Amino acid sequence: MTYYIKADQFFYAYETKKGGFLEITDGKFGEWTEEAPAGADILDYSGQSIAPGLVETHIHGFGGADAQDAEVEGIMGTMSEGLLSAGVTSFLPSPLTDDHEGLKAVCTVVGEHYQEARGAKVRGIFFEGPFFTEEKKGAQNPKYMRDAKMWELEDWQEAAHGMLKKIGLAPERDGSEDFIRKATESGVVIALGHSNATYKQAVAGVQAGASVWVHTFNGMSGMTHQEPGMVGAILNTPNTYAELICDGHHVRPEAAEIVMKMKGADHVVLITDSMRAAGLPDGPYMLGEYEVEVRDGAAWLPTGRPAASILTLKTAVKNVIDWGIATPAEAIMMASLTPAKSVNIDDVCGQIKPGLSADFIVLDNDFDLVATYLDGEKRYEA
Repeated sequence: MTYYIKADQFFYAYETKKGGFLEITDGKFGEWTEEAPAGADILDYSGQSIAPGLVETHIHGFGGADAQDAEVEGIMGTMSEGLLSAGVTSFLPSPLTDDHEGLKAVCTVVGEHYQEARGAKVRGIFFEGPFFTEEKKGAQNPKYMRDAKMWELEDWQEAAHGMLKKIGLAPERDGSEDFIRKATESGVVIALGHSNATYKQAVAGVQAGASVWVHTFNGMSGMTHQEPGMVGAILNTPNTYAELICDGHHVRPEAAEIVMKMKGADHVVLITDSMRAAGLPDGPYMLGEYEVEVRDGAAWLPTGRPAASILTLKTAVKNVIDWGIATPAEAIMMASLTPAKSVNIDDVCGQIKPGLSADFIVLDNDFDLVATYLDGEKRYEA
């Protein structure tokens, strides 16, 4: 079955095509043409824009479910289906720091059931921990934090059937450089964060193979003129990917703008870091083993500091456009192609490209979500 989408613009990886028609054949993207063939079946989104489905590479929960629960229905049902309302068509469920068996349970659920996702597609797993430092624990339990060991990674990866795509660590912990080298050689992306590393230690982690920074500015050593710290390392390593939580609470727009200017849209990854309360009303919720209060657009620890978030990726895109720190094309790239590239899944998602699954979103002139499509079929309508 073939049909053509008519729209005002189509956000491709490195250009925005104005007007014209995009071919969809058997659930996959075809070619863009200025004119549709005579008699073609036309899906008319005149006045609106078509963008690739958004790619979420750091998300704990949504709609009451959490990856930490290690429940098939929670990840493959509640989270997967709920994320369509956020414009997300591919995601990496992300458990927090935990003991070995707790994290292995998540690996088993994803490894054995990822193809059963009923909505957004599960493209892998991101472990935000447990190889962090207690000094920058954030809303994570320090009793589980430890030095990185390959035997743990290998055991988790076996349970996950190779679906463990990314794992975070603090580069100053003992043995980190050796672990980073071996892990990256095995195909796992290493993300640096929840760390009090010096600039030198952070750069050494990158030289060993780390390529992503966990939620830039949050849970890491700051930058001063005497010790540039982890933030300085982020700004001074051009070929690494910087995650950013753009909810207006975790990072001020001006700080986000500095990172975007230094790194470029092709190396900034918009994430939500959202917890189970995302998509639900305000009130008390659990983040791992900690109670948080959701109010005023964020989740707060009893200390008054923000924890995780309740941000949606479609809102992050709209925020950076509305704040005037990114063009629409840059904002979409930072939430689709760049996150996909950062975890090496851009061969299956994150861009409009002939032959890839037709996972895309429709946006109005204010860049609000109109609809979400999976494999060329409308699965969500605002």
